[in-house]
Amino acid sequence: MTVILVVANLGVWAQKGDGYSTVNRIMYRIPDSLTFSSAGMAGYVNSHFRDQKQKAWAIFSWIASHILYEPDSISTNNYYQKPSEVSDRILRSRTGVCLQFAYLFCDLANRAGIKSYVVQGYTKQHGMVDWLPHVWCAGYIDTAWYLFDPTWGAGFYVNRGFVKQVSNYYFMRKPEELITSHMPFDPLWQFSSYPVTNDEFYGRNLRVNRNKPYFNYLDTLTQYERESELEQYISSARRIEGNGVNNTFVATKLRILRGEIDYYRKKAMAEKYNVAVNYYNEGIKKLNEFIHHSNNRFHPERDTLEMRHMLDSAELVFCVSAKTLAEITDPEASVAVSMKLLNESLSTTMEVLNIQKAALDRYLNFSRKNE
Repeated sequence: MTVILVVANLGVWAQKGDGYSTVNRIMYRIPDSLTFSSAGMAGYVNSHFRDQKQKAWAIFSWIASHILYEPDSISTNNYYQKPSEVSDRILRSRTGVCLQFAYLFCDLANRAGIKSYVVQGYTKQHGMVDWLPHVWCAGYIDTAWYLFDPTWGAGFYVNRGFVKQVSNYYFMRKPEELITSHMPFDPLWQFSSYPVTNDEFYGRNLRVNRNKPYFNYLDTLTQYERESELEQYISSARRIEGNGVNNTFVATKLRILRGEIDYYRKKAMAEKYNVAVNYYNEGIKKLNEFIHHSNNRFHPERDTLEMRHMLDSAELVFCVSAKTLAEITDPEASVAVSMKLLNESLSTTMEVLNIQKAALDRYLNFSRKNE
């Protein structure tokens, strides 16, 4: 959450004749009761605007005008929550730092039909890299990706005090423009076929270098959107590491990602193990039903197909349990012990099932010979 140091007077966009003064007037009339929930805010925006650019400006300018940058709220940051989970709290408090500004913008934009993502990275001003990481937004408007920084669009610091002054300079910036001051951790969010490396960002060498390997960011983004959360962490970590780890911001982000990858892998192992256990228990239930039926109510002239089906069904479930268990690779010690015990149980149970199948076959063969 970078402390805002921008001091240039960039001006408010809503000048006469540009179309955005109308947007501002409409947003000025929003009922106060709707401004404390993201659903209410987005509903008002959707009911009054059709143009995506107008929707984006309505959201951006409202946030920049009404949410106060409050450094003390930095302690409430939680990078692991989704924007939709925190936006109502931000609307109630009317305060936040860059994370809250970005989360609120993305949640409202997505609700208004504008595909948006939170972008984490770091920034520089006046040629110097800032001392804290930063968070901003990416949004797909009509047919292209643009970048938004509602925090820097809300004002600036002077003499340790925050001056509220809404500016359009950080609204809907082209990626090749914002890269001069905003460096995403993951090069995917540069939306560039030849992403700038961290070293180049430090050295202010921001020219497009076509001698680099071509990066198909559009296909990569499409794949990213299809990936599971774990897969997204893995692919993002790979791209971040490949773009150079040259400062503590990037190193910390990479360490956090690797921790998340480890956590989700362990979670996935535990979930898969539990699935295997559930299949095993289902198989035990089916096998016990067969044994009970065989001991108490078996009538070969009527139950032959049913009995065979009961055993085949139990065998199938045990096989699925074993297959699920085999899909767990490199388990941690506690899971490995549990897997060993379950495999032993599966082996013993399959022996019992095969004995029951053989007994059923003998009984049926004997019955046919004596018909």
